[in-house]
Amino acid sequence: MTLEQHTGFCSRLSHCGSRYGYLIFGSGTRLFVTDESVVKPVVSVYPAASRVPVERGSSLLCLASAMFPPVVQFSWKRQKNNGQPENLPSTGTEQLDLRESGRSSSILLIHQQEDSSYQYICSVKHEGGTVETLLNFQLQVPQQLPTSHPAATSIQHLPAFNRGNSLCSSSGPGVKLSFQSECRVKLLCLLYTVLIVKSLVYCCGLSLLMILRNKGASTNSKHAD
Repeated sequence: MTLEQHTGFCSRLSHCGSRYGYLIFGSGTRLFVTDESVVKPVVSVYPAASRVPVERGSSLLCLASAMFPPVVQFSWKRQKNNGQPENLPSTGTEQLDLRESGRSSSILLIHQQEDSSYQYICSVKHEGGTVETLLNFQLQVPQQLPTSHPAATSIQHLPAFNRGNSLCSSSGPGVKLSFQSECRVKLLCLLYTVLIVKSLVYCCGLSLLMILRNKGASTNSKHAD
């Protein structure tokens, strides 16, 4: 197979271009020469589990996988009441892109000052085209604490996921995925602790039986002498 039969891809979409019929590669560009076909990414968007308090904001996760070449660019947009998509403001949001083998992801941190009626769109630019996925997501607004009697404030007014000693069976509307994950971790730790204790009890019992057996054998040998 000759080189002309292969297909070339620029691994950095923003660093590739052409001028006067010649390809231009900027700094940091990698070129894939392969006979494999272009495969668009599979894009999924969902709320990300986070330990960030709800007062500081919420986070969204956009995951792109199963694509070739394995290079994508993420961008986020928002729209209100099924209106026209618009770019995110320069303030009030933060974006973090992560790249792993075979997949890439982008985390969008939305500060609480954002309007909760917005819908968010994750746009993934790829060699095979741009893929956009819409997420119907509403920001969680923290409950306001009463100001008339601040000293008598009850813990019931706080979001369920902020109670450090709450039971895992809490099912209030403010429970987040991070709280459920924390409960699973605690249950796993409890299970491991029980298994370790059972192992120690088993080892101690086995050692005690061995000691008694050896002691009985030595006593029988003395009587035989």
